[in-house]
Amino acid sequence: MKTRMTCCVLALAALAATACAPAGPSPAQTADTIYTGGDIVTVNDAQPTAEALAVKDGTILAVGSQAEVEKAHKGSTTQVVDLAGKTLLPSFIDAHGHYANSLLVANQCKLYPPPSGPGKDVESIIAELERFAVERRIPKGEMIMGYGYDDSVMPDGRLLNRDDLDAAFPDNPVRIDHVSMHGAVMNSLALEKYGISAATKTPEGGVIVRKPGTNEPWGLIMEMAFLPVMEQQEPMTREEEIEWTRAGQRLYAEAGITTAHEGATHFAQLETIKRATDAGANVIDVVVHPFITELEKTLEAFPVSAWGRYDNHLKIGAVKISIDGSPQGRTAAFTTPYLTGGPGGEKSWKGELFVPQDFINQGLKKVYDLGVPVIFHVNGDAAVDALIEAHEFAAADDLTKRRNVTAIHAQFTRKDHIPKFLEYGIRPSFYTLHTYYFAEAHIANRGREQAMYISPMRDAIDAGLHPTNHTDFVVAPLDQMFMLWTAVNRVSRGGEVIGADQRVTPLEGLKSMTIWAAEQYDEQASKGSLEPGKLADLVILSGNPLTVEADAIKDIQVLETIKEGQTLSLIHISEPTRLNSTSRMPSS
Repeated sequence: MKTRMTCCVLALAALAATACAPAGPSPAQTADTIYTGGDIVTVNDAQPTAEALAVKDGTILAVGSQAEVEKAHKGSTTQVVDLAGKTLLPSFIDAHGHYANSLLVANQCKLYPPPSGPGKDVESIIAELERFAVERRIPKGEMIMGYGYDDSVMPDGRLLNRDDLDAAFPDNPVRIDHVSMHGAVMNSLALEKYGISAATKTPEGGVIVRKPGTNEPWGLIMEMAFLPVMEQQEPMTREEEIEWTRAGQRLYAEAGITTAHEGATHFAQLETIKRATDAGANVIDVVVHPFITELEKTLEAFPVSAWGRYDNHLKIGAVKISIDGSPQGRTAAFTTPYLTGGPGGEKSWKGELFVPQDFINQGLKKVYDLGVPVIFHVNGDAAVDALIEAHEFAAADDLTKRRNVTAIHAQFTRKDHIPKFLEYGIRPSFYTLHTYYFAEAHIANRGREQAMYISPMRDAIDAGLHPTNHTDFVVAPLDQMFMLWTAVNRVSRGGEVIGADQRVTPLEGLKSMTIWAAEQYDEQASKGSLEPGKLADLVILSGNPLTVEADAIKDIQVLETIKEGQTLSLIHISEPTRLNSTSRMPSS
């Protein structure tokens, strides 16, 4: 009897203990992963920092204190990641770049000038091309491609020309794309391949530099004269489309970017990107922007009803309208002349709009009538004037209605443009990397006063705008911490501060790469900050850009990039920092 009673008491006690024990989170509330042990920068003004972040099924489940998040969401299957003092942020959103080119540059010779590459002068460029050709075992007759050539930093004005390339490569067509991506230098075989000769007329809005004393092209082809070259891109095989897509997206992931921007999408490029998408090659989001000149063809294949939403990580985001060129290439359109003349030696050269104002007006009206966003390539102040005039024509019924218009680059925005941007709802996407890479060229070409005001991010933010910032890859390398450094410091190659009054805080700079970039894509509800319900698009950095010295921001490394809870790129985070860790690297 005693034994039986004792057993009953023990059983009741065990039942009571079980009833009182804290129940674990329900399956719906159990996190796949919890991050803690480092700085968590949310880019959410309502909750700027947190101790822990929980992820489930590719979305953010909770953000808050470690105790609260673990109590509510840590289960037996939860992977806990100790950040070990590193910094967790929302991953970066590419506000403007040329994603399609990322598929190609893995097979091209990098010729940026120092510190980004070896192209400091003509001799260095030729030597690097020769090394590249030998290393890749490029046979006679095959095209040799390079990218990143920057004529603005060539010493003593000694520029690369056709004769230099002919002497080094008499048996191969050679095409070296200009750093602006608005042109290229080619040798004789490449010029012949693309049908450019002494008989070729320079089109309106184009540049064909001629050999002195002759009508022979001397290698450099720019702007509208370069478009036929771009349209003759050699098609990839289906296997190359998939392989090169993965290689290109790896470049973005390594830079902490999970949303890429294809900012000047020809129809053939869109078809290539769509085929790779359908083959399942995408691991990041890609937003494409068809050219206005190919809008009708694009709409036939991709009705506007399908725009604005992702399908296998691909979205058609906006129409692209380009109306001027590059300030460092001296093809941007200004209201006053360049101090150094035109790229072909033109006197009193102001640059030119690519097309007449009426074409811009009518094109923008067509886009507004479709009800889709639009991005404008504008660099010189005359181009910004043309954008504003086009808006006043196309939106005459309601100038202040939100239409999601972005002025890409907007480099030489004047002070009087900013109130118009605010009134008309035009978002500038600035390019603060120019304060480092091209400041000396801008001072020479445009004078000190204009150069000091390039990418006036401080004035734009103070006016109430949410400007974005971009690398324009492949014009500049994908390096988001260096881009942030330029926005915060504005220091040139030569060490000069370029417009100290336009510097921004590190947090403002981060917003221009995250939450404000999400707004540019109408994706602020799902991206750009660390908030419950948003995608778990994350990046882990070696340091906190909000707390390090301003000059040290450029030295921060991207350690891990995570897209919807899955790691895409993982750089030397040691295993001891990962608790209950299992590999999440994609098999592809």
